[in-house]
Amino acid sequence: MSRTRFLNLSHFVNRSAGSAVLRPASLLLACTLLAVSGCASDRSPRSTEDSETSGRIKVVCAPDLRVMMDREVESFRKLYPEADIEMTYGQSREGVAALMSKTADLVVAARELEPEERSVVVKGGMEIEGYRVGKDAICVIVNPSNPLLSISLDDLRRIFSREARTWPDVMGKGGAIVPVIPPPGGDLWTAFFQRVLGGKSPTAPAVRADADSDVARIVARDPNAIGFISSVHVQDDVKVLRLSALTGLPDWQPDAERVYKGDYPLSRIINMYVRSKGPKLANGLVTFVSSLDGQKIVHEAGFVPTAVPVRFVRRSLMLGSH
Repeated sequence: MSRTRFLNLSHFVNRSAGSAVLRPASLLLACTLLAVSGCASDRSPRSTEDSETSGRIKVVCAPDLRVMMDREVESFRKLYPEADIEMTYGQSREGVAALMSKTADLVVAARELEPEERSVVVKGGMEIEGYRVGKDAICVIVNPSNPLLSISLDDLRRIFSREARTWPDVMGKGGAIVPVIPPPGGDLWTAFFQRVLGGKSPTAPAVRADADSDVARIVARDPNAIGFISSVHVQDDVKVLRLSALTGLPDWQPDAERVYKGDYPLSRIINMYVRSKGPKLANGLVTFVSSLDGQKIVHEAGFVPTAVPVRFVRRSLMLGSH
């Protein structure tokens, strides 16, 4: 599998900016795209041929990334009307399978490829490239009445593998722990258990929510419950725990700065997967999402941009509130 590939960026940046390299699973166009204000105004004549700005592709997007990608595609189409992009929504496992079978050209997933998926790619002699365009904090939540303020990844492993069954087992107070989980097989489920259980399924008895967003609703009404949700689903009626990689190490809040810098130990990567020899338009869309304008949309959707440098500014406590 090729480790890097060059794209024709003439439709996106000034030629004087030089060539750019898109590297799988790395920060994309970080410096080049920060120096430009989106797409260049002088575009080449329209063409119906497959290019970075025209042609036809089918995209499979994870449901919890739908709002973000709908806006990305809408903005891209306004700039490039000859880009025919068919959007479908489904689990990333189905999307990756469609990408491998060439019935889809681009997959937007909020997780990394699973080991069996990587194995199929290698055995099939395929070349699939992944581009990281954002991050999302996986927030561990409990009922507001729970006095616990912090938890470690090891404690989570013990809870979801049924080693820790009561709150005193993890330095908390209360009765039997009630794990609450999202629907199995989704991106949130997969990303969480990839990190916490090494990809294994939980063995502790758990309450299964109908959707990712329903986890918070169940935890809010059960004082012994614990669950995990995307940062975009956090509500005031649940408590978000600080998280440490190991017991005794510093714990962190899942704020944007800590997620961006990698301090917060439980986050998931928003990836865009394409075939290395697939339609050029798929790579064009990846490049747009990785640009400054595309990354603004990532941020506005509630996620943390990763493809351009980000500067965090904290308000001084000495300043007034007005």
